[in-house]
Amino acid sequence: MALLAAPIPPTRCPGTRRSATRRSAFYGNLRRPLYPVIKSDSVDPVRNPYAPGAGQRPPELAGRDRELQQFEVVLERVARGRPERSMVVTGLRGVGKTVLLNTFKSMAIQRLWGTGKIEARPDQSIRRPVAAALHMAIRELAPRHRGPERIDEFLGVLKAFAMRDPGAAKGTSHWSPGIDVPASRGRADSGDLEIDLTELFVDAASVATDLGVGIALFIDEMQDVPALDVSALCAACHELSQTSGRLIVVGAGLPHLPSVLSASKSYSERLFRYARIDRLDREAADLALIAPAQEEGVAFTPEALDALYEAADGYPYFVQAYGKVAWDLAPRSPITAEDIKVSAPEAEEELAVGFFGSRYERATPAERDYMHAMAQLGDEPVPTADVADALGRKPSSLSPARDSLIKKGLIYSAERGQIAFTVPHFGRFLRAQPI
Repeated sequence: MALLAAPIPPTRCPGTRRSATRRSAFYGNLRRPLYPVIKSDSVDPVRNPYAPGAGQRPPELAGRDRELQQFEVVLERVARGRPERSMVVTGLRGVGKTVLLNTFKSMAIQRLWGTGKIEARPDQSIRRPVAAALHMAIRELAPRHRGPERIDEFLGVLKAFAMRDPGAAKGTSHWSPGIDVPASRGRADSGDLEIDLTELFVDAASVATDLGVGIALFIDEMQDVPALDVSALCAACHELSQTSGRLIVVGAGLPHLPSVLSASKSYSERLFRYARIDRLDREAADLALIAPAQEEGVAFTPEALDALYEAADGYPYFVQAYGKVAWDLAPRSPITAEDIKVSAPEAEEELAVGFFGSRYERATPAERDYMHAMAQLGDEPVPTADVADALGRKPSSLSPARDSLIKKGLIYSAERGQIAFTVPHFGRFLRAQPI
């Protein structure tokens, strides 16, 4: 790793032993409008390669080779008509679940699959979002299909499925996702989501089979799918697995997602291929920083990488956040441990406002008290009884606050009787806040 962290050879930064990360390559045409905002000629935001953002792919997707290889196998097996399980990715906030889901989607598109993606909401049935996603998937396949009547036949079923929403508001039953063909009758329109979703998936898989490819439905925040809809989704995937249908569901969610699926259908542990992703190891975290910097002719000293790993703790979002601020504030290359020391407080302030603070503000006073009590007990999963003791309350009286925090995605049930934060380092953030 020391070799990777070495300064860039002089050929890439001629004329100086320690080249400037900003001044020597600042874009002249941007100098005037940017200076009043930046207020420093040592900053070049245009060349900053790091990307801390919700679902935003980092320039180097490090540490996820195993999951990418697993999905490659899934795509190949399904395309060949071999039996294969759908896939579920789980992990805390900020570990890159959405990024991985989007990468999987790109991989499927490159293989000419039909793809669609939804983001689940706890108060919304998946019927219409799934209809819209599968409509998009079929639109991707339709130009290559030799039987337009087969496409129209499926679109009729899809329209019937979308319109048959018992929970839809009065007067909205006419809704359809821009489909011109008439709705079919007697297929995917019973009103029972488990029956309808199974029939819809089977028909969609049949269209994909005609082309020798598959269809992938991606579901982000899968733990928020309503309980009855989870049951329907599992039943539909079960039918596909038995018939080797060429349609897979790829979900991403919080660590308790497997227990949500298991509570719905007892066979769900055999229905999905589970991939738990966590923080990056040291080698992967260093690579996530070094590779993008080298593309811009910038290096880190080994001591700077030590400091960055200690600060970010290997969590992908934090790696990008600390790397971005360190790049902006470092005066020259290589970026040093002293640069990290100077930039870390600013990165932590940004995290406190955007990553932690925005979530904290969503909680009610009672929910904040509950989270503060959790934080005082440590960073590992804690028993709910211990939280009640810390607050001097009976566990049953705290159930509303706990359940609301779970629905808001701030905590999760790590196992029966225990809870944990969904956001890494959230306990540390709370311990620094006034109660």
